[in-house]
Amino acid sequence: MSVQQHSLPATLAVHHYPAQTLPAQREPLVLLHGWGCDSQTWQPLLPALQQTGDVYAIDLPGFGHSHAVSFADLESVLILLEQHLPARAALMGWSLGGMLAIALAARAPEKISRVISLATNVKFVASPDYPTAMPPAVNRQFNQQFADDPQHTLKLFTGLLAQGDAQERALLKALRAVKAFHPDRGWNAALALLAHLDNRAAFAQLTQPGLHLLAEADALVPMSAAEALRRLNPHQHVEVIPHAAHALHWSQPQALIPLITEFLRQPLPGTLDKRKVAQSFSRAAHTYDAVATLQREVGQHLLQQIPPNLTPQCALDLGCGTGFFSRRLRQQFPLAELIGVDIAQGMLEFSRNTHGDLAQWLCGDAEQLPFANASIDLIFSSLAIQWCTATDRLFAELRRVLTPGGVGVLATLGPATLNELRHAWQQVDGYVHVNQFESAERMQAAINTAGLHLKDWQTQQRQLRYERLVDLTRELKALGAHNVNAGKPGGLTGRKKIEAFKHAYEQCRCDGLLPASYEIFYVLVQAPVE
Repeated sequence: MSVQQHSLPATLAVHHYPAQTLPAQREPLVLLHGWGCDSQTWQPLLPALQQTGDVYAIDLPGFGHSHAVSFADLESVLILLEQHLPARAALMGWSLGGMLAIALAARAPEKISRVISLATNVKFVASPDYPTAMPPAVNRQFNQQFADDPQHTLKLFTGLLAQGDAQERALLKALRAVKAFHPDRGWNAALALLAHLDNRAAFAQLTQPGLHLLAEADALVPMSAAEALRRLNPHQHVEVIPHAAHALHWSQPQALIPLITEFLRQPLPGTLDKRKVAQSFSRAAHTYDAVATLQREVGQHLLQQIPPNLTPQCALDLGCGTGFFSRRLRQQFPLAELIGVDIAQGMLEFSRNTHGDLAQWLCGDAEQLPFANASIDLIFSSLAIQWCTATDRLFAELRRVLTPGGVGVLATLGPATLNELRHAWQQVDGYVHVNQFESAERMQAAINTAGLHLKDWQTQQRQLRYERLVDLTRELKALGAHNVNAGKPGGLTGRKKIEAFKHAYEQCRCDGLLPASYEIFYVLVQAPVE
């Protein structure tokens, strides 16, 4: 197992476990361990987690390799942890670490994309208004025992972690074999924080996707907490793992791993689901050209942005669709090797049947191109890259495959696209009904990060007009460009919602017609000449 330890400022040790396969185009995962241990506790899960992407395990203050910092002030601990997080990450915590993860997710939703908790209650110690937790007298007795005799109490604590497991003795032996660090004076403060921490409000306000796994035989967190969590926030997924002890990632790793990895691989609400993108455009292959008036105009303008003195040996039509502009590229560059790439197999079959061997037709993803480094002289992409999910990865790939001095001419959609449609749905419900596209600032930052030179940028505002709303929605469906977000509502939309949506859109009618706005970015990038 590959692990790199980073000594960052502000006292905390962060252990990096690099992805063992290509990351599944998702954010890194940050792990927060429980009380009485350190980041080594994640050993049973790490190999599987590394198959999904980069993993970072943080030693909490005073635990493992981290310096001691008082837990007396929850706010200061959260600030300290937040300083050690990537720009955006998924967060998973066990026990105390799970409580901190929930608090962090509520505090910094812009940084925490999703949250997972293991054997975690919203209150560790019961109160009159929250009885599904550890009795206060039991908690006070344990805390006093630890203050009086830390080593003996830790031995008892390890027993509680394994208590209730079907293989309790074997689990206890495995837990005791993990290298333990001597208790730090800050461990008492962490116990005090645990006794008073109340995460009910934080849990109730979570908007990120959440997976919360409790243990059926837990000696520290009662299984009955599951129903309390579901009542607090019905949008969070709560599940009880049968026959599991408090250390459920040691107790039942084979049950946890598929639940966690599947949760991490699910597209986030509001992000594009590439599988649905491919299916949607495959279905639209035979209807696309009949309704693609705007798309033709955009592509024709983009052809004019190709530098006039360019004579590529290899040209790529990225997101070639029906091959309409592949034919134009062949006419413009008759001697070039021409490749058409699209994520939709149906589009490629249409192109192959319509245009034959005019180009080499390949099914591929713009974020994982099937080409060698520095092998493409020209990349032409008209209204395709807006369907990518990771802008940084996209431009890194374009930089990788472009030859020195190679050129990319790209047309894509900006976030103001279909804003009338988006605004009308926002007046009806909170679901994602309209595809969301990257801002100019975000795209330009990704271009710069990739090491590409931005040679030209043009923004164009277009507005199409329709007599009836159904004409717009049918056109979007024929183009394959209807809602393919992960956060869209499931099933059929009720008649009342449809009528409310139509009424909201009618407020946009002007001069007898309904507008549909498009924001179009024309981008010219060039790889550096080495």
